[in-house]
Amino acid sequence: MVSEQSDIQALERAIKADAREEAEHILDTAQARIDDIRQRAEKQAEAKCEVILQRARQEAEVLRSQAAAAAQLDAQRLRLERRERLLEHVFAEARRQLASVLKWPDYEQIARQLVREGVERLGADAVLVRADDETRQVLNDNVLADLEEELGVGLQAGEPLAHGVGVVLETPDGHRRYDNTLQTRLTRMQDRLRASVYRILMGEAP
Repeated sequence: MVSEQSDIQALERAIKADAREEAEHILDTAQARIDDIRQRAEKQAEAKCEVILQRARQEAEVLRSQAAAAAQLDAQRLRLERRERLLEHVFAEARRQLASVLKWPDYEQIARQLVREGVERLGADAVLVRADDETRQVLNDNVLADLEEELGVGLQAGEPLAHGVGVVLETPDGHRRYDNTLQTRLTRMQDRLRASVYRILMGEAP
């Protein structure tokens, strides 16, 4: 009887030991799986974080490049605006000084050349020569007659100019007209002169 009781107790102990061992094994396996899952999750989180950081770095670099490009464009725009203001000031001052050409001792030769150029441009046999009051005094009847003979065209004084210094030539029917006032000549030359004038302003060779 005692032996049977001992066997039962031994069996109980063995069962409990097996159960405890199995439970510990289950717990160890579960813990290992938990650790593995946690490690994978951490690695995935780190990878996602690195992707996010890399994307953020790329976006920041793009923004820096855009900001630098915008700054360069702004600087260039400001330089161009400054250049335009300088040039406009120079040409405006030149226009204000054009009237002083009337006082030059060789203005008659200048006025004659203005007529020659206008006649060549019009290509007509008869031309009306309109001029400001002071230029009309220079281009008197004798000078016009001299130019008629030189150029082989009929020249006649037209209505005086209300604005500008120089001459405007027209055909008698008014269909063709060539403005050769000093103001208009400066306007025609302005685009061609801009680069050389700016270089002079900057102290460079034209």
